[in-house]
Amino acid sequence: ILGHKKGEYQHISPNDHVNYGQSTNDVYPTAFRLALILRLDSYMAELRRLQEAFFAKGREFEQVLKMGRTHLQDAVPMSLGQEFHGWGTTMGEEVQRIAEVRQFLHEINLGATAIGTTVTAAPGYPELATKYLSQLTGFTFILAGDLIEATSDTGAYVLLSGVLKRTSSKLTKICNDIRLLASGPRCGFNEINLPQMQPGSSIMPGKVNPVIPEVVNQTSFLVIGLDLTVTLAASAGELQLEVMEPVITFALFTSINAMESAVDSLRVHCIDGITANA
Repeated sequence: ILGHKKGEYQHISPNDHVNYGQSTNDVYPTAFRLALILRLDSYMAELRRLQEAFFAKGREFEQVLKMGRTHLQDAVPMSLGQEFHGWGTTMGEEVQRIAEVRQFLHEINLGATAIGTTVTAAPGYPELATKYLSQLTGFTFILAGDLIEATSDTGAYVLLSGVLKRTSSKLTKICNDIRLLASGPRCGFNEINLPQMQPGSSIMPGKVNPVIPEVVNQTSFLVIGLDLTVTLAASAGELQLEVMEPVITFALFTSINAMESAVDSLRVHCIDGITANA
């Protein structure tokens, strides 16, 4: 492109010019953090939409009286609307937790170079790199106070993965509640009707299974398993570099992608169409 032959590094060198003052050990995790910050926007928006769907059903069913239950036994009366509203509240809490954890991703080690000593980088380079990255992206990035620590630490990813796991466990609980409330129809709770997403069984033609809550549960189990992957990988980076960060990257993006699709499916194909057997 510049008019020279490949390999004529006296004109432009991969090390002395293109990669000057940089290492994969600071650029890669910085790019990872920026990508996560960007990726979480649509996931958080999807959780908010699910929250609003629960709140809408809460208003719709606020006059539907039912029995509350503890230990799967009758407890005291409540409204079906209160039950749905509670599910909306807990989804809102998850959005708040993600927003809190996402702040930790704004601390970066750009300019730390190989192990955090800034070797081969010009004096002041880390500060300038952080400043210009903030200007280019519109996000306020902060240079880590201890670049040695920051180059080998992946604690922010463990926190984020933990929040994804927490949301997964909450969604599983909600989906299992929905499956119980829709069970039957003649020999179960039969308090609510779920949208029918599949034809009945060939042996039991009237039987329509709660496939959407079930697929959300399966997604949650995947995310819970990937959280263990993140935990193990974060503990396995020896000495000055967290070499297992690529699998952490894969695990977190896989979890976010899967969860966002599951949450959307739960809202569109299940929650929005639920009716009450008043």
